Amino acid sequence: MGLLGAIEAGGTKFVCGIGTKDGEVVERVSFPTTTPEETMAQVVSFFEGKDIEAIGVGSFGPIDPIKESDTYGYITTTPKPHWSQYNIVGHMKSKFDVPIGFDTDVNGAALGEHLWGAGQGLDSCIYITVGTGIGAGAVVNGKMLHGLSHPEMGHIVVRRHPEDSYKGTCPYHADCLEGLAAGPAISGRSGLQGVELKVDHPAWEMEAYYLAQALMNYILILSPQKIIMGGGVMKQKQLFPLIQRELRHLLNGYVQHASINKDIEQYIVSPQLGDNAGLCGALALARLALEEV
Repeated sequence: MGLLGAIEAGGTKFVCGIGTKDGEVVERVSFPTTTPEETMAQVVSFFEGKDIEAIGVGSFGPIDPIKESDTYGYITTTPKPHWSQYNIVGHMKSKFDVPIGFDTDVNGAALGEHLWGAGQGLDSCIYITVGTGIGAGAVVNGKMLHGLSHPEMGHIVVRRHPEDSYKGTCPYHADCLEGLAAGPAISGRSGLQGVELKVDHPAWEMEAYYLAQALMNYILILSPQKIIMGGGVMKQKQLFPLIQRELRHLLNGYVQHASINKDIEQYIVSPQLGDNAGLCGALALARLALEEV
């Protein structure tokens, strides 16, 4: 069975791997995200000499995933220093003569979970990551959702918690969802890293207040059959029941479905692929690129 290459390009770290067309990761490495020159040299070094049929790149954003666009393959207006308007696909194509799949890390993770994880057998699912930033990708009718570009569900507007005076961390919108609920907002508001907060700290109730609003919007707009929540912040498992309770409160019975009314613990879940969700997502992008040749 031919092998695929995978790149989970994160704002904090890059994870590169080799895997099968069935989503099994057989080799992986990771290194910090620094400058494009330094980071991509490590990426190229990892893949050199390896017999792979295609490479998938799931990247932090914003990116341009529209193939007809002049800037297809670029990381575009990211606030990440040095990476704005960087042609990551062009760089990989200059080094490797194989098909290259490209999308957001969260769209890729949604596709990976759809193929091999918590979204198997369903027509639709959403994958949301809550960590250094917040992003979400969607699979609808078995395909990743695109339009003008890719979804930016981490930057939606949410109502402020009545007790929250924190200005927000988003450099573009200040107090959007990401600005109020990503990891840096938790630490900026409390003065402590999330892992240092006790499980019953009031910060988690506020976090659930914001994330449940986001899920309500996603449900009302996209009506996904499964919501998968990953990222460093969601390793705080006490968040899941808080979010589920707050979501039910916000919906107030408007959406009548057993997945929400009776089985919400199976509707809003952790990634079945665990810490490999992003890397398996990149494998899924590589597989899709190979199928499209």
